[in-house]
Parts: sequence; C-alpha cells; structure tokens
Amino acid sequence: MPEPQRDDDSFGATHREWLVERLTRYLGVPVDENVPFHEYGLDSVAALSLYGDIEEEFGPLIDPSDIAEHPTVRGLGRHMAQRDPHPAGGGLVRAAFVFTGQGSQHPGMTSGLYLDSTGFRTHLDEAAQALLPYTGTSVVDLILKDDPRIHQTAFTQPALFAVEYALAQVLQEAGVVPVAVLGHGIGEFAAATVAGALSLPDAARLVSMRGAFMQYLPSRGGMMATCAAPFEAAELVADEPGVGIGAINAAKATVLSGDRAGLERIQEILERRGISCRHLAVTHPFHSPLMAPMVPKFDSVARRVSGGAARMPFYSTVHGRLTTEPLYGPYWSRQITAPVRFADAARAMLAQQTPTHVVEIGPRVVLTPFLRRMGGSRGPRCLAVCRGPESDAVDLAGVISALDAGPLTAAPAGA
Repeated sequence: MPEPQRDDDSFGATHREWLVERLTRYLGVPVDENVPFHEYGLDSVAALSLYGDIEEEFGPLIDPSDIAEHPTVRGLGRHMAQRDPHPAGGGLVRAAFVFTGQGSQHPGMTSGLYLDSTGFRTHLDEAAQALLPYTGTSVVDLILKDDPRIHQTAFTQPALFAVEYALAQVLQEAGVVPVAVLGHGIGEFAAATVAGALSLPDAARLVSMRGAFMQYLPSRGGMMATCAAPFEAAELVADEPGVGIGAINAAKATVLSGDRAGLERIQEILERRGISCRHLAVTHPFHSPLMAPMVPKFDSVARRVSGGAARMPFYSTVHGRLTTEPLYGPYWSRQITAPVRFADAARAMLAQQTPTHVVEIGPRVVLTPFLRRMGGSRGPRCLAVCRGPESDAVDLAGVISALDAGPLTAAPAGA
C-alpha cells in the first residue's frame, strides 16, 4: 500500500536533513531533495554503505532495496519517518491491535465501561444480540450480574469475543485505525472481525458453537505454563501422545496442554532440570490433541460460514506470521488443536509493521508484558484498554488520548 500522504513539509524533515548531510559527504556535491540518487552517481556500493549508516543511526527502519524504491531524499526520508517508532517531534501513530485469549475473563468484566460509555454499551449490546440465538442468555446480563458462569467455556468464549469486538469498535470510532491485528486463541475471532474477514453474525455463530462443543468434551486434561524453550517442550511431548504444545508466548514461555498424567511426567523432568512449571486453572486442555473429538462437529458448522481475506494485515497465531489466505472454515477448524504461535506472530508484526503503539484489547492485562519484552527499549509503546476489574470509561479515554486518535493515525505498511 502506498505511504499515507501528508500535506505539510515537516513530516520526515529530521530524516531528510540527516540524509542530505550524509549524501553530501558521500558525493562531495550539494544534494537536492527531489533529484534521484542515480543522477548524482550513487552506485550500489555507496547505497549499501548508506543503508549501513541508516541502520546504525536509526535502527532497522528499512531494507537495502528501499533505497532503490524511494530514490530521492524526499521519498526515502518520508519512508523512514513512517517506519520510525520514535520519530523526532512526533509523527504518524501506527497502532496494532492484539486481542487477548481465554483466561482473561472475570465476573463483571468491563461492567464499569458498559455503565459509563455509550459507545461501548452500544457495541456490546450489538454483539450480545448477534450471540443470543446461540447462547440463550445475554452475555451482557452475565457480565452485569457478576455471573460465575462466565468461567464456563460455553459462555466464556462468546463473552470474550463480545467484549473485544466492542472495545475495538470504540477505538476505531475514536479514530484509532489499526495497522495490523493479531489474536491469541479465541481472540483471533475478534481480530478477524475487525479485519473484515468475518462478519459479526458469522463470528458470533462460530465462537458460540466452538465454546459449546468444547464445553461438552470430557474435562480430563489440563494445561501447564512452563519456562521451557519451545524445542525443549517439543522433545518432551514427542513421548506423550496425549500432550501437545498449547501456546508459545515467548522464547521461554511455553504452555503445554493435554492429558494430566502426561503433564505431570513432563513436569517432573523439567523441574529436575531446574525449569519451573505451573498448572493453569482451566476447564479443558485447549489447543491440545484432546480437543480433536469436537473438530468434525465444529467443521460441519464452519464449512457453512463464509470467510474472506482480511482487509488489513492479519498476523495468524496458527501460522505464526502474516497471512493473506481467506479465513474460512478449514482455518478455524485447524485452530482448535494447533498451538498458539503468539511469539512468532507478534515478532513478525513488530518487525514488519513497525507500530508506534500496540494496544492489548481484552478485559485484563495478559499479553502486554510479553510484547514489551519483544519490543525492547526501542520498541512500541504498549497500552492495555482494560487494566483489570476496575477499568472504566476514564481509563479508555486515557488510552485514546495516548494514541493521539484522529488525523495522525496511519495506514498499514505493505498491506
């Protein structure tokens, strides 16, 4: 996608000034911002040297090929400014949306927002109405009444989807247009809906059926968070056919899922190696081989739901990367037993989209600490729409203000 156009000459000015100074030094002549580099005799060797200087001064903003694709100071300076997560004097806000998965739910989640924010209330009601034919109970009622059934998978997944859909709609109405989306587990359905790959009615049908079918599987497994690296976990689950890797959240944050006895055997091995483990309070072993019995039933429903390609960069936690394939039935069926490759997908999104901000969308903070560590000191600013049970409309307004919502929001890179 072409870079967003700005009418003022201040955008990219710092980068253009630096380029003029550096090119003048290389070429020994004054450099005009609008004259192509080749007219000054800039060859491939000098271009690579310039790329190295840019990398040293600004970090990984560009690829060597970008110098040929933006062959003037003005063009390359604007491109650098768009991709710079720390532009001098401000710049375009590039916000990525990351949607939290199951486990973030809690009784009364976002009830303060529902009571105080007309926009959030409108969109949560909209999602609840789309879900009602399948849930039989309004997820709004579950939330407002602090109903403990919010922890039953058949209600957890629809309720999380509704909350995340409503939060994302409020942000977009405020002018925060995401440059990319990513979802963890059930959060992928909200991400796909925001990206235009699923309609609200189709997403409501899928998440409701998914939660209900999982609810009625025998609850004979578990999940265990470990500090093991993915390759260590893969070696151990190879000897345990009832256990799989449920999620890879960071370099040493791997969640195992499946048969409890198998998990305990793996736990003994890891703890002998000095690697800590913690069993999670879950109703079922999500993203494990034990989910397989419900896949055919879900697949028969998913095949009747039309899914399309996302209209913005969609980072799949099934594939662990950007995907442009249509998100139709087979994708959502595969997602049930596939590991959540959050770390791979998030790293790819941060590197390729260079967001200035990453917004965690869900009822409590879960993924933000992982995202901050991945981004490092030069990474994007990480914000959570809801910090936890006490979050309200004031907190939401603070996030919108921090995102400088409105005319400074940017379009996706390479969409």
